[in-house]
Amino acid sequence: MEKNLIKPGTLLYPLPAVMISCGDINGIYNIITVAWAGTVCSKPPMISISIRKERYSYQLIKNTMDFAVNIPDKNLLYALDFCGNVTGKSHDKFKEAGLTMEKGDKIKAPLIAECPINIECKVRNIIPLGTHDMFIGEVVSARARQELMKSSSIDYDVSSMIGYIKNGYYTIGDKLASQGFSLKKL
Repeated sequence: MEKNLIKPGTLLYPLPAVMISCGDINGIYNIITVAWAGTVCSKPPMISISIRKERYSYQLIKNTMDFAVNIPDKNLLYALDFCGNVTGKSHDKFKEAGLTMEKGDKIKAPLIAECPINIECKVRNIIPLGTHDMFIGEVVSARARQELMKSSSIDYDVSSMIGYIKNGYYTIGDKLASQGFSLKKL
């Protein structure tokens, strides 16, 4: 198959669309929608998020050195988009998006009660990269709604998580197979 040469860019899609809450639940706080998030280590568990320095949330995270990754489902699509398109400098995103602050177990930043999954992170490193700085956060606590639980882990088959692909939101599609399926014929 022939392929076209294209301009280098951030072509790795889909990405998770998540809501990062930051600041202090008792003071100044905000929510920023991020698609530039990912897992960077399993032991200890660590997550990265990349944010531009000029974003309001950047300094809040730098001041408290913690943040929460709140994973929304498709019912929170409006709030997800709203929080990514207005600034916390002039908007109370919790109030205006109809979201509820919830106290975390180990961080100062509030959690978003309506999100089915909340992951609390303490910043371990900030890496300047260019247009964005990457915050690497160690996962120090996590919560998931009861209906998503299967034994002691999350059953992602029953979730309706949101993915982001080049300016569009998508629900995560049908499960194709389980990891290791290709080895079962050996």
